[in-house]
Order: sequence, then C-alpha cells, then structure tokens
Amino acid sequence: MAERRWKDQKWHIATEDGKQYMPINPAQHLAVLMDIRDELQALNRLLSCPNFVEIPFILREIKRNTRKKPKAKAKGKPKLRIVGGSRA
Repeated sequence: MAERRWKDQKWHIATEDGKQYMPINPAQHLAVLMDIRDELQALNRLLSCPNFVEIPFILREIKRNTRKKPKAKAKGKPKLRIVGGSRA
C-alpha cells in the first residue's frame, strides 16, 4: 500500500532565489494537519502518564525533606535581666 500521508515531509515554501509559492495540492494541507494531530496525540499520551502527573508531588516531597530545621533554643538557666529601677 502506498504511503498517502506524506508524514514528516519537508515542505519548501521559498525557492533559493527567494520566490514564494503556495502548495497547489490540497493533500499537502491535509498531510500537515495530520502531522500536527500526531504530535498532539503524543503530547496527550505524555501528559496523562502517571510519572509525569506525579512530578509536582515529588517536588513538594523533596522541598519538604530538604527544608532547614529550625534551631532549637538553648535550655538551661534563664539569664537575669534588670527590669526598671533606678541607676545609680
């Protein structure tokens, strides 16, 4: 069976001397649309993949596990401070 889709063809829009031309064959337009459709289907497969969907959760876990722990306050006798009173 002949390949009718013309998948991944290099469509030349301009010649070497800079002249532009439009594709005459409507099948060429259809071939480009079918290429776009194939790419969109590949993206949909990727976006619905469980490994891809779980990336935000994994990144949050990494952030939570690598967060700096707050320093513990020193325990012991409290320091005495002079509150109010007169200075002599």
